[in-house]
Amino acid sequence: MVKHFAALVLLGMAVSANAQIITPAPAPVTYAAVMQLEVPVTPGDITDRPYRVLTEVSKEVRKATIFSKGASDAKVFRELWEEAQEHGADAVIFANMGEARVTAMSWGSRRATGQAVKFLTDAEIAARPPAQ
Repeated sequence: MVKHFAALVLLGMAVSANAQIITPAPAPVTYAAVMQLEVPVTPGDITDRPYRVLTEVSKEVRKATIFSKGASDAKVFRELWEEAQEHGADAVIFANMGEARVTAMSWGSRRATGQAVKFLTDAEIAARPPAQ
């Protein structure tokens, strides 16, 4: 009986050691839905309108003091969008935001990254070679 219990405990430990937490990829968002947003930033891809990636963008938003409010998701995405606008972007896709953390230079910061994209015009889409 003790051998069986020990074997079950070891098996449970082995299974839990190999367990993975798989986060599903964000669902694609439509071009029209993103263009309706005040801040066109999405964690997913836009699959119904061709675009070109202009650049990777990243932004770190810091708290001024220990008593300041932490940066909200909306504030961090707004900062990321402002960075993308400087490159002439229409939207930011694959936006990813880290957890708030204390650093040597601030009482708390959040870092966000994404891809600044420019959507192709109707003329650019028409001029593209047909897909094979």
